[in-house]
Amino acid sequence: MYIQRHMEETVEKLSKMFGAVLVSGPRQVGKTTMLQGMTEDAEYVTLDDPLLLTSAIETGTTFFKDNPPPIFLDEVQKAPNLFPQIKLLLDKDRKKGQFFLCGSQSFQMMKNVSESLAGRLGIAMLQGLSMREKYGCRFREAFVPTEAYLAARREELKDIVYADIWENIHRGSMPELYANPDFDWQMFYGAYVRTYIERDVRELTQVGDEVKFTKFMAVMAARIGQLLNLSAVASDVGISQPTADRWLSILTASNIVYLLQPYSNNLAKRAVKTPKLYFLDTGLAAYLTKWNGVEVLKNGAMAGAFFESFVVSEVLKSYYNQGVLDPPLYFYRDKDQREIDLLVAEGDVLYPLEIKKHADPKVNDITAFDVLEKLPGVRRGSGGVICTYDRMVTLKGQDRVIPVGYL
Repeated sequence: MYIQRHMEETVEKLSKMFGAVLVSGPRQVGKTTMLQGMTEDAEYVTLDDPLLLTSAIETGTTFFKDNPPPIFLDEVQKAPNLFPQIKLLLDKDRKKGQFFLCGSQSFQMMKNVSESLAGRLGIAMLQGLSMREKYGCRFREAFVPTEAYLAARREELKDIVYADIWENIHRGSMPELYANPDFDWQMFYGAYVRTYIERDVRELTQVGDEVKFTKFMAVMAARIGQLLNLSAVASDVGISQPTADRWLSILTASNIVYLLQPYSNNLAKRAVKTPKLYFLDTGLAAYLTKWNGVEVLKNGAMAGAFFESFVVSEVLKSYYNQGVLDPPLYFYRDKDQREIDLLVAEGDVLYPLEIKKHADPKVNDITAFDVLEKLPGVRRGSGGVICTYDRMVTLKGQDRVIPVGYL
């Protein structure tokens, strides 16, 4: 069963603008399936094939004579030496949509991409299935809590019951798990973690102790929604701070975790400088932290953190699927402990959002929004509380109760 991906339209646009298109994202989120469906007229080559990988590495200058464009090249991060060859071919022919590239590392970590293909490469970041995609929603706009967005989103709302929200949070966003509801969740993520460590992690660095790296992932997953404290993580795992730094870079490079940056400008001197940690797939985080059932997760001590991580991930997907590689998303916390879970920035306007797993938000949930009125150089836009209530209502002034179905 193929699930229509919202990024298809973005990739189509990029292929008409650039000679090459790169889709990066975590393993098993559907990059290959999506691009194969979009590039039926192009030759498909995967560098998971040992013979083709050897050819790409050892005979890079002639590789594209044997495999001429248009071509879909999968797992391209395995042969970064091909990027200069792609540049030469694009500079010679100047055709659009000749190379479709796919890899499980973030584009920033792929050697030679920025140097070789600047101005020639369109980049997109695919994540797991969004709620919109799971429910067959065609609405594609990036989330921002404005009157215009909410009115447009209301036109295509789907009926998402409370139990389905937690089922989605626990089961995660991997297309294969969604398409096969009979697949065992624990076995799937167990195999996923093993494959991730054996392939992506080894490509990026020599970890040495794979047991400790798995523990590192689990300790990080237990801290979703919190300010990043790598020294405490290193202590819990029994590794050095430099090792923790290096291992964190692996998780971010392979799109497993996301660091939400604090909002700060030169005039907001009291704001904290430490990012907050989120897992982009809540199912993986639940597996690593041993929340093995929907009910125990929903009623457990980490329910709020998982709901927050889920919301942040859904908002991120709405931007990534539009081709926005660096979404304008932040959080706010100052030294007086005033905190806003999520800020959407559009120019000099900040839209504040609280994220609450409960279904009865109150005005007290948005008291921290007032701090934005005192920040010079920015304007405070409409905001709200994203929660599990089933309808949108005004909370106070321009702030609303926003059901999670509006994401």
